[in-house]
Amino acid sequence: MPRLVRKLRNWTARVLDLPQDVVLDLPRVTLIGGIQLTVENHRGVLHFASDSLRLAMEKGELEVTGRDLTIRNIGPEEVLVEGRITGVLLSKEAFPPG
Repeated sequence: MPRLVRKLRNWTARVLDLPQDVVLDLPRVTLIGGIQLTVENHRGVLHFASDSLRLAMEKGELEVTGRDLTIRNIGPEEVLVEGRITGVLLSKEAFPPG
């Protein structure tokens, strides 16, 4: 995303009091006690097994590791995963520069 566009989106988010993840299309990850994980703003499932899940993000990937992982719900922009979640890794490319 060009720097000027990113600055404009940041400014818009601040002025209108909007969450930056919505305006900048950033992933929102919610972990509940290591047993439930919700990821918003994903771009699709790249890999799934009972011990790992890789999701495509706008820029980069998100990897979830654990045991007995199951996808309970999946939509165009949201995934709900349950199991014994032991790790969540967001690739460097998923962060906006700055």
